[in-house]
Amino acid sequence: MDLEAIGLYIPEKCNIILGQTHFIKTVEDLYEIVVTTVPQARFGVALCEASGPCLVRVEGNDEELKKVAADNALKVGAGHLFVILLKDAYPINILNAVKGCQEVCSIFCATANPVEVIVAKTEQGRAVLGVVDGFSPKGVEGEKEREERKGFLRNIGYKLG
Repeated sequence: MDLEAIGLYIPEKCNIILGQTHFIKTVEDLYEIVVTTVPQARFGVALCEASGPCLVRVEGNDEELKKVAADNALKVGAGHLFVILLKDAYPINILNAVKGCQEVCSIFCATANPVEVIVAKTEQGRAVLGVVDGFSPKGVEGEKEREERKGFLRNIGYKLG
């Protein structure tokens, strides 16, 4: 078995959701989840088919994000991996709906941070062991950082002023 860390490309002002599913129809179900939850979102969805022709299946409403999602999925190459790239929306807006999709088995990450996917490669194929989401902590927040965090959440409208 070989291990590899694969860096993903996340376009500027985009977020990514990585997960694992179990069925080819998930690519259409995830499309429907995004457009019905956040209609103004621009997005691409890619799914690594794990049997039959073993293609990367792609849906979305933004050609660039569809291409990047497909490129990221192909680069990782793990069976039943799905990639959602979001613009003009955030994972918090759709994550519960994605987790509620009956074919979705797990979510590896939902982030705008740099992402590395830890992949194991065997004779049969590839598997996601986990992800590196962003960077390691540099310390514990103090009062100043706590106030900045609270201010940020209020500035973006996720908490009451």
